[in-house]
Amino acid sequence: MFDRFMPDRRTPLWLYPNLLSLDAPLVAVLWLWVFAQMWRADYLPAPAYIALAMSVWAVYIFDRLFDASLRSGSPGMLEERHRFHLKHKRKFMVCGILAATTALLLTLVALPVQIFSYAIFGAVLVLAFFALSIFSSQKRGEIEYRKNIIAGLAFAYGTALAAHVFVPAMDSSGIRFLDLALTREVIVFGVLCIVNITAIDVWEDSLQTPDVEESATAELSITLPLAVLAAASVFFAYKASRDDGSETIERFYYIAILTSSALFYVLGRCRDRFSVLELRVLADVALVIPVGVFAVLHYTS
Repeated sequence: MFDRFMPDRRTPLWLYPNLLSLDAPLVAVLWLWVFAQMWRADYLPAPAYIALAMSVWAVYIFDRLFDASLRSGSPGMLEERHRFHLKHKRKFMVCGILAATTALLLTLVALPVQIFSYAIFGAVLVLAFFALSIFSSQKRGEIEYRKNIIAGLAFAYGTALAAHVFVPAMDSSGIRFLDLALTREVIVFGVLCIVNITAIDVWEDSLQTPDVEESATAELSITLPLAVLAAASVFFAYKASRDDGSETIERFYYIAILTSSALFYVLGRCRDRFSVLELRVLADVALVIPVGVFAVLHYTS
């Protein structure tokens, strides 16, 4: 059974983005573009995309190094990405520090100072995530729902942050980070990110646990949010239509969310056909394809 968790001796090229922690930055940058288009940001400079990519990459590198160090005493708990980061620990440490430094310098030099009023809340979410990592049980088969929820919300908030800063309507006084955190689009995307993170844990657990009832309960933690997300997407997409029946960009956004929800559902139903490594990559693909759907609808409308 456990051979399904191990890659081939020759690591396939499609797995390297995951091993190098580059998959999350790619997803973040693509969805930042979606938020910028949807909120009609007048101008979103290239440094905003680069700073986001570097920030996400740094967080993922340090998280995997930290997670790997906690699991190093139990080799059976180490997954391929953890072993890869431990094997190249020094190189990843350098890359993580450089990425974090680059993100900070770009933010200081090329982005509006208002961004720091948002970033503080994002930093709190990241610190909360690492705090939960420290106190988590680190037992194979136990799904850390609280950690996944914080991670998903932090990813969604951080991804949309720069776009929100550059929207002219957001220049009014107020608690900026709450305006962003409570935005309907961010909440919906946050739920999608939570599903993405939790689904991998649930699918991995279902491949190794003999307890059918336990697996069914864990599966419900995926199917229920997906059902709610799909229903909300349909409702908001319909609500976003203009009175004359023409399409709006908000409608395209919720169609993209609905597409991703459907992909996760199909992937969950077909998960027995894939290894966990393949499922990890496909879970990211389920977040990338909807961006293409959004782009096609946006530019052909």
